[in-house]
Formats: sequence, structure tokens, C-alpha cells
Amino acid sequence: MSTWSAEVVERRNILRMLLLAVLVVSGGYLAIAWVNAPTNATAAAANQTQLPLEDRTPVVEDRGGATVITTDPPAGSDGLGAIVAFSADGRPLYHNDTYGNYFDVDPDPPGSKTVLYVAGSRYDSCPDRLQAERDSAGDDGCAEVAVERVNLTTGTTERLHTAVTGWDIWHDVDRIDDHRLLVADIARDRVFTLNTTTDEVTWEWRAEEDLDPDSGGQPGDWTHVNDVELLEDGRVMVSLRNQDRVAFLEPGDGLQRDWTLGAEDAYGILYEQHNPDYIPSARGGPAVIVSDSENNRVVEYQRQNETWMRTWEWQDERLQWPRDADRLPGSHTLVTDSKGDRVLELSETGDVVWSVDIATPYEAERLGTGDESTTGRSTAALANGSVDATAAETDRTSKTGLSWLVAFITGPVVNGVLHAAPTWMTIGDLLVAGVFGITAVTGGIAEVYWSGVGRRLLERLR
Repeated sequence: MSTWSAEVVERRNILRMLLLAVLVVSGGYLAIAWVNAPTNATAAAANQTQLPLEDRTPVVEDRGGATVITTDPPAGSDGLGAIVAFSADGRPLYHNDTYGNYFDVDPDPPGSKTVLYVAGSRYDSCPDRLQAERDSAGDDGCAEVAVERVNLTTGTTERLHTAVTGWDIWHDVDRIDDHRLLVADIARDRVFTLNTTTDEVTWEWRAEEDLDPDSGGQPGDWTHVNDVELLEDGRVMVSLRNQDRVAFLEPGDGLQRDWTLGAEDAYGILYEQHNPDYIPSARGGPAVIVSDSENNRVVEYQRQNETWMRTWEWQDERLQWPRDADRLPGSHTLVTDSKGDRVLELSETGDVVWSVDIATPYEAERLGTGDESTTGRSTAALANGSVDATAAETDRTSKTGLSWLVAFITGPVVNGVLHAAPTWMTIGDLLVAGVFGITAVTGGIAEVYWSGVGRRLLERLR
């Protein structure tokens, strides 16, 4: 072997050692992260719910009331989703994973341990048993929707309504009275009132009546309407995720444009939000507390002088794609951190005073505190009006160019990758996994080339 050949072999061996070292270090890091990942409280609850309640052991910290949580994993009908409840002392109270995805959950009636929830499963190929029930023609897929009530203590379940949509599961259903439900129909871009006794639609608002057809998302997922709330004054508040807006409807008159919170692509206000809660004047409003999902924060806006002012904002290093925030009695806030894989309770000063690790939670309710934020007060009321406010109107300019790209990458791209990744992985883990993958591919290509096979292949291609 010539001196030149020996030097080449030595350089290759050094490169091999460097690549191997990177693989060992990054692989070891990922293995440690996987081993040390927090225990998923949903699985812990599932392991105990067949036992008598008195024999179950706490899996979360105790808190002053039972907590109900729904989960929405990145899947369709494989049973990964669940509704789970923990008693005030932290013991599993209830668990059910019949459906692929679970969304809204509300006490029904408030003060009880019976809840109303909407759940369902998505199918790439619509099963024969559902074909005839589809509410619209479309591709081969469909979604089965179930609206049910369950007594968390006895497990007794009552089916209130079923539907089969062309592609997605309703995300929110709120009770109006004994026979009527208010529905956010994500699949057909509408809000409607349903009589569960007659299955009659008694009122309906279609987004196409008031919104620019060029706004929002693509056909098939235009508005992604994910939340609806009947207000005490008879109006309806609705979350139009893909338009980055919380809108207010006057039944019979349509959209109240001067009340709209947010504007399309005005990400300084909201970026594809979830689950806004309205706080009326009687409790310090008008105010809206909302999960600003793609901005990875929870915020509150106060309406002053016909303008929405931001009066509260919270985020930490772990918060990723929050999708629910409820203001509790007193001053605490219950937050659902969907890709931080936890539900947490914040004090008035923003300290985390309680949390539970749970994979991909969608919504959480603290029983005994009313529905969502119906017993909570606004930040302005809690501070006796002394708050720093930022006018949302100053942020209404839509982001374009580089600012849009940065917001898109740090929001939907990162959160989308995390949603599809294993639940134990964080952003840091994804970066390390990327290094591991690139190193492995680089080493593989180098070995193929050095073996002579790569050179011969290149010569043939020339």
C-alpha cells in the first residue's frame, strides 16, 4: 500500500470514528429521554379502572376537585384517544377509549359528576355500516361522531346523538337545554342548534354567509370551526381557527363584525386559536380567555372602548400548542398543553401549582367549578382594573414575507411534527433525532462510495 493510500484509509477511519461517536452520543441521548419520559397518566388510569374505587391508588397530585381530560392523538380509529377523570385525591375515577379522538367535555349538569362529551373516529375508508349515514358526499373516508353523557362514578353512558361526516369529528357541542345542543360543525363550516328529540336543526349559521371565500384554509378545511359558546345575552361566540378569529354571531342577523377578535394572518393577536371562553361584564368583562395555539401561549383580551386589549399572557419553555384554558373560581387558570403533554393549573402570579402528564390532551374540566370559565373572573377584575393592556388593534396587520415564514415554521411546522412524533419526544429530542438520522445516512453513503460500488455506479451514470 502506497503512502497516499495509507493516508486515505487513515482519514476514512477518523471520519468513521467521528460519525460513530455522533451516532452513539445522539442515540444514547434519545434512549435516556425515552426511559425518563414522564408516565402517561391515561395509561396509569386505564390500568386501575377495573378495580373498586377504594382499591385504586393516586396517580396524580391531589387537588380541590375532580379533573376530567379528553385526548386527541394523531390517529383515527385505533383507540388511542381517551376520556379520563381523576378524583380530588388523585385516584383514577374513570377511563374510556372506545373512540379514536375525544374533544369537548362539559359538566352536565354543572356541579355533578356526569359529563357531556363529543368524540369519534376517522376512517380513511368509510366502513359499510356508516356509508348510508354520511351527511355529505366526498372521498372514500368519513368520520363517526358520538355525543354522549357519562356518569363518572357509575360509568353509565347515554348516547344523545350520532352523525357521520365527510371527513372530521365535531370538536364542540354545548347544551342549551334538555332537548337542544349547540354544535360547531367543523366538517361543514357551520354552527347550528340541534333538537336531540326530533333530530331537527332549529337554527343554523353558515360561514359562507359572512366570510370571504378566499380567507382561511383550503376547501374541505376552510374555517376549521372548533368551538362555540352560547352567551347569556343570546349571542353565539365561535372560534374560526383558520381565519385566526373569534367571532360573535347575533342569531337572525349574522356576524357582528365590530366585535371580532383577531384578523387573518394577524398572528400578533391570535394564530389558529382553540377554545375561547367568554367572561361577561358581571365578572369583569367583556373578556375572552383563549388558547393561542400556534403562538404557544394562552392569552386574555378585554374589550375597552370598542377595542380588544390584551391584558394577560402566559407561556413557559414547555408550553407547546395549548388548546384549552379555563379561568377557575378565585384566580387560577387550568391549561391544556397539547404537545407539552400535560394539563396544568396556574396561580394568579403564573406559577404552576398542579400538573399531570398526559399524552396529547385536548380539553380539561375541573368539576365543581362550573362549565369552562363560567365562574372565573377577568384579569382586570382580579387586579381591580390595574392591568397593563396592549391594544389588539395595533397588531391587525397580516404578516407577510419573512415574518410570516418565521411564524409558520415556529408554529404549525414545529407543532405538526411534534403531533406526528412519538409522544415522549420534545423539540430538543427531534433535533437530536435529526442529527442521528443525517449522520446515519451520511455514513451509509460514504461506506457505499468507499466500497467501490458507488464509484462504479457513478461511472455508469456518466
